[in-house]
Amino acid sequence: MSDDNNQNEDFQDKAKKMADEAGTKANEFADDVKDSAKEFSNNAKEEWNKATSGTDNKKLVAGLLAIFLGSLGIHKFILGYQTEGIILLSITLVGYLLICFFGLGLLLTIPVWIFTVIEGIIYLTKTDAEFYQTYQANKRAWL
Repeated sequence: MSDDNNQNEDFQDKAKKMADEAGTKANEFADDVKDSAKEFSNNAKEEWNKATSGTDNKKLVAGLLAIFLGSLGIHKFILGYQTEGIILLSITLVGYLLICFFGLGLLLTIPVWIFTVIEGIIYLTKTDAEFYQTYQANKRAWL
């Protein structure tokens, strides 16, 4: 009987050791998972910052194109507003045709040019975050 008691105690000791080791391993695993989650979160934040900081280049390009070639609507195409770009391009082309044939096209082309210059200045004066939020996240197409 005493051999059975000794074996039971040995099994209980081994089971306790194994349980302690399993608990230690589980805690180590949990710590590794927490560290990996923090690293993933930091990497995601860095990628987001890279993606949104790239808006400065898009802001600069869109602003300058709006000022210098705005009546052609290229800045709208750069920002992903195809319909608005086509509208500006169409108005400008109709204006140029009217200038050639009737001389009245200036009534269309000058206001479009003034509008796009103002729009380009607005683009360039916004902060990167405002520009991104307004024109890329919220998809505000005009001014």
